[in-house]
Amino acid sequence: MTAPASIIRTISSEDAMRQLGEGLAAHLSAGQVLALSGELGAGKTRLTQGLACGLGIPVDEVTSPTFTLIQEYSGRLTVRHCDVYRLRHPGEFADLGLDELFARDGVAIIEWADRVADELPRDRLDIRIEVTGELERQVVLTARGKASQRLLDAAFPPERLTD
Repeated sequence: MTAPASIIRTISSEDAMRQLGEGLAAHLSAGQVLALSGELGAGKTRLTQGLACGLGIPVDEVTSPTFTLIQEYSGRLTVRHCDVYRLRHPGEFADLGLDELFARDGVAIIEWADRVADELPRDRLDIRIEVTGELERQVVLTARGKASQRLLDAAFPPERLTD
């Protein structure tokens, strides 16, 4: 089996993180899962705001669902935004209603996804955000299946990878 394909982007501002999300959102389709990971303050919620904005959801509606665990937003696609930071163990994730979270009529965005990786669908786009400076971030997007690979190819066609 070949290794999953990854794209690496350097982001230098919160606006650039939102723009990355907006650009990715243009290629999202129903049923896709985005698994975000990175330390506190890395930009997971900022990226989610860009994704939501790109789907026609007002950016001010999108906040981190740390205490509510799952928030749902309506746009071009339904977005189910989940934050598993406060879960004590991965088994609690299943209690959230995974059938609804991963419903084929929308997009699931999971913050702190690395904590529940074994519970996630195999076909997903892993997005790891690493803090590399005060405002600078390195974003690694890794396709984990055919649908996520199509998303990655559409959002980052080979001719654009040299910019």
